[in-house]
Amino acid sequence: MTDTPSHMADHWWWRPGWTTGTRWYTWHLTFDGANDLHRLAADYRHALDDVPSLDLVPDRWLHLTMQGLGPTTEVSEDDARAIADAAGRHLAKIPAFDLALGPAIVTPEALLLTVTPAEPVHAVRTAIRAAIADVWPTVPENAAGFRPHVSVAYSNAAGPARPAADALASVTTHPATARITAAELIVLGRDRRMYEWETAARVPLG
Repeated sequence: MTDTPSHMADHWWWRPGWTTGTRWYTWHLTFDGANDLHRLAADYRHALDDVPSLDLVPDRWLHLTMQGLGPTTEVSEDDARAIADAAGRHLAKIPAFDLALGPAIVTPEALLLTVTPAEPVHAVRTAIRAAIADVWPTVPENAAGFRPHVSVAYSNAAGPARPAADALASVTTHPATARITAAELIVLGRDRRMYEWETAARVPLG
């Protein structure tokens, strides 16, 4: 558990390489059909609905960020396909697993569901990075510092964190369980203050 920050900041500032219209190849775990997680997210959305300066994540865009490749202007479709094929070989060695998600915590730019156990998620990310290394001489992003989480809301302005923290404290719910059976290579955009995507490849585990 992390300490609750006193203030929140706008999550939607433009990070290096991003602007309106940018699309990015990246790997996510996604949660289509994860009814128990959707139940939990709905509980938090209900509590957070009146908290100002929050963008609440609908069920279809709940995700666990894994590993980026780069903008579609720089990553060819052939390379993306080759990496997905390589990932199929590596991820076949990792069995499907269950995750426990929740409770939600406040961070400076988002409200996050904690994820346990972290070890199988790290194993999936390591396999994806190995697949990238099969195709490219250098793997983007750092191997260290990765912390699995699922965001249920993003801050869209600077302001005090207390309203969000108080809203979370009012929620009576219990953690969710989700079965992870695949990783997805997606084409990601964030033009509308939400991470939205199209799936380029769905790669099963096991």
